[in-house]
Amino acid sequence: MTPMSREPGYLAKPKAAKSRSARVLQLLELVARRDHPASVQEITEQSGLPKATAYRICSALEADGYLRKELGGRGLVAGPRLLALAQSLIGGSSLATARHAILASAARRIGETCNLSIPKDGEMVYLDRVESEWPLRLQLPAGTRVPLHCTASGKLFLSTLAPALRAPLLRSLTLEARGPKTITEADKLGAALDEIRKSQVGTDDEEFLEGMVAVAVPVTDAAGRFFAALAVHAPLMRMTIEQAKSHVPVLRAAAAQLAELGG
Repeated sequence: MTPMSREPGYLAKPKAAKSRSARVLQLLELVARRDHPASVQEITEQSGLPKATAYRICSALEADGYLRKELGGRGLVAGPRLLALAQSLIGGSSLATARHAILASAARRIGETCNLSIPKDGEMVYLDRVESEWPLRLQLPAGTRVPLHCTASGKLFLSTLAPALRAPLLRSLTLEARGPKTITEADKLGAALDEIRKSQVGTDDEEFLEGMVAVAVPVTDAAGRFFAALAVHAPLMRMTIEQAKSHVPVLRAAAAQLAELGG
């Protein structure tokens, strides 16, 4: 074989590798954009990949932790490595700086602590936070995990879930009383979540901690789906729950700016 005849072969290998990489990314994007688990059959139909190819890629991604089977084997969802990658991208220095500036502006306008949190492993995790200048304040730094069922951000997230996803998640949660007004009955919590779904405002009226109130609004992605929660909280002696709700327009304006950053 002459060097001339070998040259096309050398050029074809990077193309094939790129094609495989593109297929993997296409499949990950397809799963990540769904709000419920994806079966291999659905992935095959929506991606246009041959079933054997889709199955092989899904199996490899599951083995590597980028995808995982949902409880009960009802389909595939983002795995721990894909979620960790997303968090690393979100936390990029330039993006984090811009995000923090938006959060700080909202906190200054309201005069109370604002935080940004994302759902992870059945809890809400603080991604960023700007403290108020008041001497009396609750210290919960970035990385802090808080419950879903009794926080404004957690209840907001739960309210966005489709009934088929919300019901089993509620059953898996321990509805522990954390404050004097924590909702500890699943049916009552479900009714509260329905109201939050309508208003798009999560509330915490001494449910997480006695003497503390909070409200939260959603930060959405380009498709309008919940991505994170932007919240303000304050001691009851400085802010009632109704006063907290009056700051929703400021939070929504900041949430829109965060959405433009991609979260």
